[in-house]
Amino acid sequence: MATKIFVGKRSEIDVKSSRKLRIENIDIALFHLSDGSVLAVENKCPHKGGLLSEGMVCGGKVHCPLHDWKVDLRSGKVQEPDEGCVTTFTTEVDEQSGDIYITI
Repeated sequence: MATKIFVGKRSEIDVKSSRKLRIENIDIALFHLSDGSVLAVENKCPHKGGLLSEGMVCGGKVHCPLHDWKVDLRSGKVQEPDEGCVTTFTTEVDEQSGDIYITI
């Protein structure tokens, strides 16, 4: 059963930055992109387990800090020629309040 969880305010995360959180034993990286969207992925690169929350955000991708693998924050897929995928989570932002919700 999917659960929608309040995780904070968009204003609490700088643009092109991230925030780490743990929900139901899942480590999640929450990213605030320059277009205002907020996206959430599993906070673990499929290559060597690097913390994606510590990576550099460029457009809709995050670069893993360990070996520069590029992970698409919308699909979770790793950019070719590398292969792999991380779990993505549905996020919603209330445009009035800036409240962020993740569905687990």
